[in-house]
Amino acid sequence: MAPLLEDAHEWPEGAAQVQPQESGGAQAAETALQDLTFTFDVAIVGLGYVGLPTALAVNASGRRVLGLDVSEARLAVIRSQQADLLDSDKNRLSNALEDPSFMISTDLSLLARAAAVVVCVPTPVDPYLVPDLGILRAACASVVEFAVPGQLLMLTSTTYVGSTRDLLAVPLAAKGLIPGRDVYVAFSPERINPGVDAFSHEDVPRVVGGVTPACGDAAEALLRASTKLVHVVPSADVAEMTKLVENTFRAVNIALANEFADICHQLGMEVMDVIDAASTKPYGFMPFTPGPGVGGHCIPCDPHYLLWQLRKARMTAPVIEHAMAGIAGRPHQVVDKARRILSDRNHGIAGARVLVLGVAYKPDVEDLRESPALEIISELIADGAVVAYHDPWCPTAPDGAGGELASLEEPAAWDSDLVILHTRHSAMDVAWLQDVPAVLDTTYRLAAGPNVTRL
Repeated sequence: MAPLLEDAHEWPEGAAQVQPQESGGAQAAETALQDLTFTFDVAIVGLGYVGLPTALAVNASGRRVLGLDVSEARLAVIRSQQADLLDSDKNRLSNALEDPSFMISTDLSLLARAAAVVVCVPTPVDPYLVPDLGILRAACASVVEFAVPGQLLMLTSTTYVGSTRDLLAVPLAAKGLIPGRDVYVAFSPERINPGVDAFSHEDVPRVVGGVTPACGDAAEALLRASTKLVHVVPSADVAEMTKLVENTFRAVNIALANEFADICHQLGMEVMDVIDAASTKPYGFMPFTPGPGVGGHCIPCDPHYLLWQLRKARMTAPVIEHAMAGIAGRPHQVVDKARRILSDRNHGIAGARVLVLGVAYKPDVEDLRESPALEIISELIADGAVVAYHDPWCPTAPDGAGGELASLEEPAAWDSDLVILHTRHSAMDVAWLQDVPAVLDTTYRLAAGPNVTRL
């Protein structure tokens, strides 16, 4: 992994004396962008769970959109309209594919033809929980390579504080494109919740910060075209930290909910009774629920970008570190509980038939990223269990040993010794669970029964 620049806030030699353009206001910035001649209004780099809905929302606002992804397979999924999207976004995709002002491609050289470029690529962590910046670095390098004067270049991928300067502003200045004068550079964290349609793309406020005031104005003008409320912050650094605060807040509170689940179990009460009761308070409390761990791109990954960056300053964050350690260990707790349930039934885990019900990281999505179920399945198999799963949203899943499992069509007929309820999709039938020998409920919402054990 490449180190951070020694000083992320220094321009390259020869550029330091150039004074960035002062703010002229969002309206002036929008006018300046409209005066430029480009084939596309916006190019979206990365057409995954964030990039594709973003591209569709921008296209629906009447902008000419270029969607770019390095994967031909991903583009084929999009063209066939098989992408995992909300119903509203599926309708937008159908319309966009018939719209001559919407184009998708793997040709990154087309970036030079877009007035604005928005980077929406994954920023995962590796097995050692160290940030993997490879995808983001590659995407930003392409953006810099094909950047031309007058463009707005904006990151949305969650990353460490200072990355917009390190990966865009400084390399652009080295190329002779000074942010705030020749190009506009900003950061605006994505706020998409896969599988949840409670808030439309347009209704979710966006935070944005530029590396100069003029850059912030230009980014605000772009976002206002497809978002009702834009909150401008003083810098890209503040916008980057905003995203880290949002998801670290969630991580810490989920870890706390898990701890309370363990405490309530020890004291002989149901944690959901306690949380439901506390939720009746109209102020000062926000409910978080326990579970088998956390998945997806944000909560299990984002706080590690902050912790990783703090190590350079030899600074610790004990609350965050403890929360993330607790989250990381949660899938192992599930397997340990499964061992105890089987042992109480005079059955060792080796040779036991264990069915995992639901493997997506959250209900009603086909998203397996960082799903605790994958770690649970892998550990069960390593312990000698015979493992199967059922999930109508995920037809296949890795087994942790280089192979794949296929979702059972009839889970009730599989003759399980133990069923682990991991993810309960809204349309999932669970009535048959009353007839299996033992159920480990990691959702804390299954109806009580003589065969049901809470995590």
